[in-house]
Amino acid sequence: MRVHAPEATLLASAGESVVRVEAGAVQALPPGAELLPPDHWLDQGELVWLTQEGALLGLLWSAEQVVSAAAVQVLTVVLAAARGGQASREADLLITQLPAATAWLSSDLSFRQVSRSFLELFGLSGAAVVGASLESVFPSAPDLRSQLSGAASGHAVQLRDELLLRGESRRWVRGEAKPYFGGAVAGVLWTVQDVTPEYVRAGEVSALLDTELPLALLGPGGVVVQASRGFMALRPGGAPAEEDPGAPLWTWPSFAPQAESALRGMLRSAQAGETVQADVPLAGGQRLNFTARPSPFTPDLVVLQGPPEASGTPSAVVSQVLSLSGAATILLDAGGRAQLISEQAASLLDLNAAQLTGTRLSKVLQQLGVRLATTTGQPLLLDDVSAPQPDPREILVTLPGGVTRQIELRVTAVEGAGKKPSVLLALRDVSALRHAQAKLRHASQHDPLTGLANRAGLRALLAEVPAGPGTVVALDVDAFGALNAALGRTAGDLLLIQVAARLNDLAGLHGGRAARLADDTFALFLPGVGAEIGAQKVQAALREPLRAGQRVVPVTFAVGASVYGEGATEQALADADVALQHARRRGRAQMLLFAPELRDDEALDFRIEEDLRGAAAAGQFALLYQPVVSLKNGRALGAEALLRWTHPELGNISPARFLPIASRSDLITGIGEWVVREALSGRSTVREATGRSDWRTSVNLSLEELRRPGAAQRLLPLMARHHALDIEVSAGSLTNHSEETLGLLGGLRSRGAQLVVDDFGDSASSLTALTQFPLSGLKLHPTLTAQLPGDERSLRLVQGTVDLAHSLGLQVTAVGVETYTQLDMLRDLGCDAAQGYAIAPALSALDLAEWVRSR
Repeated sequence: MRVHAPEATLLASAGESVVRVEAGAVQALPPGAELLPPDHWLDQGELVWLTQEGALLGLLWSAEQVVSAAAVQVLTVVLAAARGGQASREADLLITQLPAATAWLSSDLSFRQVSRSFLELFGLSGAAVVGASLESVFPSAPDLRSQLSGAASGHAVQLRDELLLRGESRRWVRGEAKPYFGGAVAGVLWTVQDVTPEYVRAGEVSALLDTELPLALLGPGGVVVQASRGFMALRPGGAPAEEDPGAPLWTWPSFAPQAESALRGMLRSAQAGETVQADVPLAGGQRLNFTARPSPFTPDLVVLQGPPEASGTPSAVVSQVLSLSGAATILLDAGGRAQLISEQAASLLDLNAAQLTGTRLSKVLQQLGVRLATTTGQPLLLDDVSAPQPDPREILVTLPGGVTRQIELRVTAVEGAGKKPSVLLALRDVSALRHAQAKLRHASQHDPLTGLANRAGLRALLAEVPAGPGTVVALDVDAFGALNAALGRTAGDLLLIQVAARLNDLAGLHGGRAARLADDTFALFLPGVGAEIGAQKVQAALREPLRAGQRVVPVTFAVGASVYGEGATEQALADADVALQHARRRGRAQMLLFAPELRDDEALDFRIEEDLRGAAAAGQFALLYQPVVSLKNGRALGAEALLRWTHPELGNISPARFLPIASRSDLITGIGEWVVREALSGRSTVREATGRSDWRTSVNLSLEELRRPGAAQRLLPLMARHHALDIEVSAGSLTNHSEETLGLLGGLRSRGAQLVVDDFGDSASSLTALTQFPLSGLKLHPTLTAQLPGDERSLRLVQGTVDLAHSLGLQVTAVGVETYTQLDMLRDLGCDAAQGYAIAPALSALDLAEWVRSR
């Protein structure tokens, strides 16, 4: 970034997180954040989608400077190396099923997926299109790439009409393109419509208007709807006509007064369905043979045609004009009267063309109960939308039966005889297309399982929340992975649906909104509710057990809440996420309100995780050893290895601080391997210095760590070669009585390790584990020791634990012994061994050897 794009900002995925890189600084976005551009990135500057094979790797944005191709190439390679691409099969399937002709293109404008209607429109096959470049599919449209590139840059564009050629197929298409980034896949959604009939009609009407053939279209009463240039040339001296279209033909100065009778007779015969000819006297004294016949397009329209020899223009032009293409069109004269109405237009309006022809259309539609409105529902009159305009507009048309259709309306002026042009209304029903687009938009902002908003939907909603106090609450199900494994995926989904229903009801009571952010993570915004009250309301709504079939399943939740105020609603969601992460780390059924120091902790966690990666190689780790002595004879038996980290800037960092962070990533496996190697070395140091070949050293290893891929395969052979260390496993990890757990512990025991339960006696301890696993002993939780000798309850607990352990053949070690009085009490209670400051602090390997020699 510093070399290739120093002024730009990068959003990219890093494992399960999203990071923001700018000006040399790296910031981790809150857990659960999605790879979505901020709104202002779409409105200004240059936005580049970094993709590989359709998979979104990152977003690169610059406010001022153009991002170089080198920066795009280098960052794409780097990000692709860190994360493999994965296609969004759900999006693929949705695109293929769209009723509108739709293509999904990658950011480099190659076809990723197309709808069946797109293939049918152009006579293509999916194999020939998917994966091909835009230029190879449509080589005759070089301007199309430049238009679609706008959408690839993150901006919605309305495309110009384009003539696309495929073999003998010629299609005029009109379309729109929008950026599409769902399922972590970036690209362009290109929707096209076939407007070839409009261009055919326009060409035919143009042919009529440009011809030298004397030709006129007559409506009811003999009014002139349109007249060709050849017809206009019949007037005396070529002077402009004073009459507008809409005046009866016999009033035009082109004809002699006595022509009225002949023209009226021809009109009556043609309206009766006949084709007639007659010589009609002109104003200049000559006579011209005219043919009148009914229009095949509209029964009330009559075609009056002069002889071809008058202009040399073939009469076939007339038939081409009147054999219209079948588009839904209405021709209005300057007075708003309907002159031409296609059957398609009449069908679209659910009306009879005969009801409309020759009438003032706006008035008749109102009388028949056809209502027009804007797409936002504001009432319209036809007069409001019948003025010619360069771009189409969309209106809602409600038919007498109550059906509402969304219509795209294009209005063009049709120049003809007279001063005022007629207008041609071209109508297209886009209801199915808009419904499909709305379905896509809904899918991009809603969770398909629960129907709740997803993270993107909630963010969009929060951005529109009016100013005022309120709360955002984030929560997830404790140990949902284990529940899903135990109950099955279907039952797990049912639990999530029940959670969603309760949260949705709660949000509805307060005029808020619920959302599902990830697998088992949900969020609510509750306007007008304080953070603590909001969190408590959520806990109360979820207190009753859920059901999975016939089973009642008690479920607990981690809850984080944050207040929002004016202009800070989206930040409140991020703050609630942070509070949720901290609540989850505290254990089950925890609730936490956001405070700024939590975000500081989050930033510190990120720094600790980054610095942990090089801590061992930099010599920042060290092992100290706390001796364990027998309470029967005071003999030193061994020591527990304790990991310490001295950070060059942060100083000594407690294992309780950094080990949970390491456990959330792959770092814990490497740290565990380092501890085992170092502990083996420390044990050898003590044995060699003291001659104690029976000296034992124990290390703390979690079963979760050993279950990770490759961990056991690296550690077990290492311990087998050097005679295994003793292993301390937490009591909480032994609540899983699976065959896998039993196999892991059995493998350690077979290599000579003694297995000891650490922290026995806390709330997560399992008595069943003492009989299920191959254990050698247990260590009392320090809180039990700390209460001695004054607390009677702790004394009884220790006595009972010692008696139970001895009955099972297990040795008991007291941890955290601080005073000699405690030592005496533990000896009297039958405890076998002890460790703590009353005996010795944690020592280095050399100091430990000296301590052992001195006893």
